[in-house]
Amino acid sequence: MPPRILVSTTPFGEIDPRPVEMLESAGVEYVRNTLGKRPNEDEFAEMIRDGFDAVIAGLEPFNPRILDLAKGLRFISRATVGLETVDLNAARERNILVANTPGANSEAVAELTLGHLLSLLRGVHHSHNALLRGGWLQYMGRTLDEITLGVIGVGRIGKQVIRHVSGFGAKIIANDILPDAEFGERYGVEWAEKEEIYRRADAVSLHVPATPKTIHMVGEDEIAMMKKGAFLINTARGVIVDDEALARALRSGHLGGAGIDVFPEEPYRGALVGAPNCILTAHLGARARSSRLQMELDATENVLCFLAGEPVPGLVPDEEYEMQRIITADANA
Repeated sequence: MPPRILVSTTPFGEIDPRPVEMLESAGVEYVRNTLGKRPNEDEFAEMIRDGFDAVIAGLEPFNPRILDLAKGLRFISRATVGLETVDLNAARERNILVANTPGANSEAVAELTLGHLLSLLRGVHHSHNALLRGGWLQYMGRTLDEITLGVIGVGRIGKQVIRHVSGFGAKIIANDILPDAEFGERYGVEWAEKEEIYRRADAVSLHVPATPKTIHMVGEDEIAMMKKGAFLINTARGVIVDDEALARALRSGHLGGAGIDVFPEEPYRGALVGAPNCILTAHLGARARSSRLQMELDATENVLCFLAGEPVPGLVPDEEYEMQRIITADANA
């Protein structure tokens, strides 16, 4: 019998049929999510119990309950970068390999970051809201060449943000665990400690993963260090920012604004809803056609390589398993 694959992520193959064509050309049997939405845990439990060798998934939960129901499952291929809803170590205990699609959404997230930054600088949201109320607000903003942008985390996405913003003439100060000196020299980056970035930057953009050291990395103390009227942008992970501390800083007028695309819990109903000078987007970072297609293609390639016994390009490295174990231990301490 051919291998059976569950495609639980949706949409799939709608932007471009190539991911579906790849499955059909490989001669595998696949079953698609027909709900037209991301399944909740109970719906996903019903889907996955039907005996599949592999799953092409989105943000569906892979906790011990689901993994125990998934009889015969050998491989999880996430059409996402994040792994927060996969219990990696529970999967390993059950001899299930996990892969994701790193890099597929870098450009899309970087462009959304730039969109938030430009909207904050030019007061797009203020003018828009005034017009809806019958007003006419001609907001006096700033251009990128007037500001110092602080970038914390200079990986794939952070580098892409810097490439874009440097072309507009912004001064860039940045921080990374392993600074890329060659990249920094090419784009005129000044490397600095995070505390210096908070104090000097007109806008701070976050591009770090969720680790024990980055959970609430930006909290009350860090926000207090920031310049009065500065902007904070987070398109990385929701747990990085203490959303309640940020809401207080916006309401007090200490910060000039924030652009937030990721939240501690999603859908989000927390303290930032209704906070002034805040642009909130519903985790749109990867929601671009080219990005979505690339994630689907990469996730499908991961599955087909696994089934063919070939090296899997997106196989999750051991460090991710250990990092999740530490985060889970800290949360339960």
